[in-house]
Amino acid sequence: MSFQELIQSGQRSVTSLTSAVKVGKLLPSDIVGHFLSRIDRLNPKINAIVFGQGSLKDRAQDHESRSVNNTSLPLAGTPVVVKDNIAVKGWPLTCGSKILSGYISPFNATVIDRLVLAGAAIIGKSNLDEFAMGSSTEYSSFGPTKNPWSTDCVPGGSSGGSAAAVAAGLAPFALGSDTGGSIRQPASFCGIVGFKPTYGRVSRYGLVSYGSSLDQIGPMANNVKDAAIVFDVISGHDPCDSTSLPDSQGSALASIEAAKDLRGKKIGMIVELNGLGVHEDIISSVKQAAEVFRNLGASLEPVSVPSLGHCVPAYYILATAEASANLARFDGVRYGQRVEDSGASINDIYRKSRSSGFGDEVKKRILLGTFVLSAGYYDAYYGKAMAVRKKITTDLEQVFTQYDLLLSPTAPTTAYKIGEKSNDPLSMYLGDICTISANLAGSPALSVPCGFDKSGLPIGLQLMGAKGRDELVLTAGHLFEMARGSHGARLPLGFG
Repeated sequence: MSFQELIQSGQRSVTSLTSAVKVGKLLPSDIVGHFLSRIDRLNPKINAIVFGQGSLKDRAQDHESRSVNNTSLPLAGTPVVVKDNIAVKGWPLTCGSKILSGYISPFNATVIDRLVLAGAAIIGKSNLDEFAMGSSTEYSSFGPTKNPWSTDCVPGGSSGGSAAAVAAGLAPFALGSDTGGSIRQPASFCGIVGFKPTYGRVSRYGLVSYGSSLDQIGPMANNVKDAAIVFDVISGHDPCDSTSLPDSQGSALASIEAAKDLRGKKIGMIVELNGLGVHEDIISSVKQAAEVFRNLGASLEPVSVPSLGHCVPAYYILATAEASANLARFDGVRYGQRVEDSGASINDIYRKSRSSGFGDEVKKRILLGTFVLSAGYYDAYYGKAMAVRKKITTDLEQVFTQYDLLLSPTAPTTAYKIGEKSNDPLSMYLGDICTISANLAGSPALSVPCGFDKSGLPIGLQLMGAKGRDELVLTAGHLFEMARGSHGARLPLGFG
């Protein structure tokens, strides 16, 4: 079977590509070449990929040799796009910011080493909101990314480049990072699957930090099974990451393949995230999804978690506080952009380099984070936000003693027009209300497509589990996807 025949039959999945390589129907270089050709042809429409690599042909040949010699590799012959805040040796690492313009990473992130060992081929770095601070991928020094389903709309953010690349068929899967919903919300907007693992299940070594206690790398793919395969590859203990959890004995793929239904499982529908402020088309889709879970044998009932109403203010205090500390290292001295006048003092170099290197949204969050950590305000803001985080975490832990999973929309709206919320940051921040709690609590959460609104834009459903129950979350998402019928193989108009 040729690659075109594979594509035309709707088989764009990691499973179908690796299976074709393992039985000798396709060569890895053919697959890589096909996706590179699609990037050349289609990426100008959406600006999802910001960096390729001049030696990609050689890389593809090396990859082909490695995959052919070991056809048991779980990602043999599979291209991947990586968000440009994750280090790939020899590639640019800019975080979508002018301040890191020209910086080349001297090392691989742990997740990249694991992908390469599993047979994957890195074919591009994807666009993002500068330093992952945003929900629309409009705040990038490379310009905005566009949603393949409607190119006048945002793809979500901050992993919007990764989401748009997968949705447009520029790569079978991608890596993103999620600090407050930055994998799941763009997955919802672009009609793909996005998974944020339990905090610590995937190494953060080589991820440029935004909020260190919140950040997590995860997969974005066309279907849940693909996301599970990638999760199994990139997860596991890493001594280079002090927050890395001990190795789990679980396998998401094995769990998915063994599961037949959800009998005996209890799912809570979060009252606070299924009503006021959520678009009616989304509420309708979530209700229909609930029936699918009932038909799979799960019992569903509403559950109230009142503290989730405080997620947004607590998050934007804690995340900006951590950002102000993490971004202090970008001073124009050790690496990245440096603005220097003859006779300028070191403080002048810092001020001019940072003023010209950072965009407005990043500056806003640094200033807010510095303020809430300052003397006289620390207890009033940061201290209280930490107390709220503890309350949310405790409340969710209590809920998970009664329920196996929690169900909600991934986002209260579908994708909005580019520029629509640029002058209304509060409205954009409130768009994260459904996703933030999983980051504050460190829980695993999955966004899986569950329909389209009346305008034809995708809707995402979120499943959240207790810490360490990643395999259950992915299994439930897969069973839902299979029972409902996935549209993951469907490409947006103009991207066939």
